[in-house]
Amino acid sequence: MGRRRRAGRRSRRRGRRGGRRRRGRRGGAVSRRTERVSEEVRAELARLLREEVSDPRVGLVTLTRVEVSPDLGSARVLWSSVSAGGADEAEEARRTAQGLESAAPFLRRRLAEALPLRRVPELHFRHDPSLAKGSETLRLLQELRDAEE
Repeated sequence: MGRRRRAGRRSRRRGRRGGRRRRGRRGGAVSRRTERVSEEVRAELARLLREEVSDPRVGLVTLTRVEVSPDLGSARVLWSSVSAGGADEAEEARRTAQGLESAAPFLRRRLAEALPLRRVPELHFRHDPSLAKGSETLRLLQELRDAEE
């Protein structure tokens, strides 16, 4: 007769919680559930900002990423806005940040109604300058290309 495999051997290899884990931006483990909740929160917040927030300080805002904590207690919402550029860009970003922070309780209540979560994360908005830096880099490359011609 052949050897019998012990029950539960496979689950012990994957860890106590069962599923596979990924590494997050800061090196910590990120579960699939946390990733899924982050994406659902991002999509719903984008819809709410587009359709239900009427604050004039919140203009054309793009949510670049949402990072939900493992216990779903808080969420860092990274945003970027399209601006005309110039010296008022920092002032416009500050006003937009104030508008988003003032809308945070409303957005959290609406998330609680829309998403099937027992615990809705507290929202913390942070400006993400990566889109502005990317467009600035593209503009500089275009200037170099035009200078060569």
